[in-house]
Amino acid sequence: MLELIKGAWHWSISGLLISLVMLLLIKSGKRFGVSSSFKTICAIGGAGKKIDYFDYNWRSHYWLLIFILGSIIGGTIGSTLLANSNPVKISPQTVTSLKSLGINAPMNIEEGRGFLPEEIFSFSNLFSMNGFIIIILGGFLIGFGTRWAGGCTSGHAISGLSNLQLPSLVAVVGFFIGGLLSTHLILPLLF
Repeated sequence: MLELIKGAWHWSISGLLISLVMLLLIKSGKRFGVSSSFKTICAIGGAGKKIDYFDYNWRSHYWLLIFILGSIIGGTIGSTLLANSNPVKISPQTVTSLKSLGINAPMNIEEGRGFLPEEIFSFSNLFSMNGFIIIILGGFLIGFGTRWAGGCTSGHAISGLSNLQLPSLVAVVGFFIGGLLSTHLILPLLF
């Protein structure tokens, strides 16, 4: 049973489970989004005393905090007790494309913790110009974009689209365009 849990699951299983969760949330009248929990955390911390945006009844969103706590616990269990030592399956074309930029796709945990390329995601790379741009500037832009777009990629793509919200469709199209531009124009300039 443990091997089944540790192995890669077919995408349709995750899709069905996400659909089930979204149907339950829609039926209960709740909105899903991880970035919404940051708003709740700021409200709990008293940010509403200085900024009107955070001045609301956060107690009605306590379930988001339970979700975040569950995500942290689940991520910890998944990355330690249920860690899979097999490399993430990515297309050979992607591996070739990354190698042309000088980025090696890790084939085991020792080559890249969590199978993330060390050329991009490492503390030693953080203090290089490329690392600064990707990790620090990229993180700032993601945070800014999340607030400006009214939610993160998951929130818009899963929750917003399942609620048939036109702004979420526009946001998701923008995310894909931004991802394609970053992959094909910005990443080659950095590496």
